[in-house]
Amino acid sequence: MTYDLIVLGGGPAGYRAAERAGEGGLSVLLIEERAVGGVCLNEGCIPTKTLLYSAKLYDGAARGEKYGVTAEGLRLDHAKVVARKDKVVRTLVAGVGASLRAAGVTSVNARGVISGRNAEGYTVEAGGGTYTGKRLLIATGSSPSVPPIAGLREALERGFALTNREILALKEIPAKLAVIGGGVIGLELASYFCSAGSEVTIVEMLDHIAGENDRDLVKLLQKGFEKRGVKFLLQAMVTQITENAVGYEKDGVPGEIAADRVLLSIGRRPNTRDIGLETIGVLTERGAIVTDAHMQTSQPDVYAAGDVNGKSMLAHTAYREAEAAVNDMLGKKDAMRYEAIPAVLYTNPELACVGLTEAAAKEKGLDVEVVSLPMRFSGRYLAENEGGDGVMKLVVDKATRAALGAQALANYASEFIVACGTFVELGLTVEEIQRIVFPHPTVSEIVREAAFHIK
Repeated sequence: MTYDLIVLGGGPAGYRAAERAGEGGLSVLLIEERAVGGVCLNEGCIPTKTLLYSAKLYDGAARGEKYGVTAEGLRLDHAKVVARKDKVVRTLVAGVGASLRAAGVTSVNARGVISGRNAEGYTVEAGGGTYTGKRLLIATGSSPSVPPIAGLREALERGFALTNREILALKEIPAKLAVIGGGVIGLELASYFCSAGSEVTIVEMLDHIAGENDRDLVKLLQKGFEKRGVKFLLQAMVTQITENAVGYEKDGVPGEIAADRVLLSIGRRPNTRDIGLETIGVLTERGAIVTDAHMQTSQPDVYAAGDVNGKSMLAHTAYREAEAAVNDMLGKKDAMRYEAIPAVLYTNPELACVGLTEAAAKEKGLDVEVVSLPMRFSGRYLAENEGGDGVMKLVVDKATRAALGAQALANYASEFIVACGTFVELGLTVEEIQRIVFPHPTVSEIVREAAFHIK
């Protein structure tokens, strides 16, 4: 049988594309080596948020006296947290499988490798069989980057060093956890393990954590981590992993961090190796598949979506890219835009951003006005955050008065940053934002309040 579409990879981009294509009337084959849902559902987004919610409940109860609530015998049972995490993942994986079947998608649980093309389309080898598709969508995702640090590969093999996959399966809390990398994965897992009782040290080679987020908010986030006991070694280079420690160099001086476990979290690389791209001549740059706004690659009827194209390694980006690709296949007018994709650090508090930061806008030569409001301007935030020091920022183009970006450090930031993304996507002006009514009392009202503070 020749399928209208073969999807290689069952993560957010792959399963969303397969589902939408099936609903659109195409015959679809989905090939996934592990479990549908990919890293996001099985080893990333959902598992970490499950752990972080347990930590949030625990931290809230521990600080309950500020709110008139006293708890005795409080403890976080990590084994039960992990068991619940596994249950949540199983439920969602089963749901994805049911949705694919409902859309008429055929699934093969095996590693797929592109083997070439013939008169009918593109061929893929998987599980001992050969499958042909008129179109091909590559959604093979990404894997943790493993730098050439002395002793690292050996540490990974013996379980002393862990990636996000292995650390989420730990049944016990390490007394001392060293985290290599101060990005999203490192900070979120550091937040959980700190709450769970680990002594956490984060080693970051840059002079700041949290990537390209607004530096003012990042400094506040780091300050909050430090209050909780997390230690930071910035501008430090990891030089080796020994039997029970991480060696580093900072300002030319060597040092060592004793650890019971090490989390490797320095970024991810697209999974483009050994999947047969060379058999059909798909163009790549720096290990990522090159795509246009319709997610088409350099070859006709071959698409790529999700982490594998390296544009925006976020699950929600992958969903949208998959939809843009399938719409193109179905002849529907659509194109991918990246200007208003939100990003969130699900720490406590959350750090969310969308569009341009003040620094990024100025790098583009834009003349901007920036308002920075304490989250205490929100009545609900103040009611629920005793001593909270969150901040909301709105970046506006002075010439057009249109919203260019927003950043927020606060609980619920992940839930209301989408409103800011809508403003950026639609190019709404300050005056148009002011006329939008937000429910009261909500934390999201701070967005409208920020608009009224623009001159």
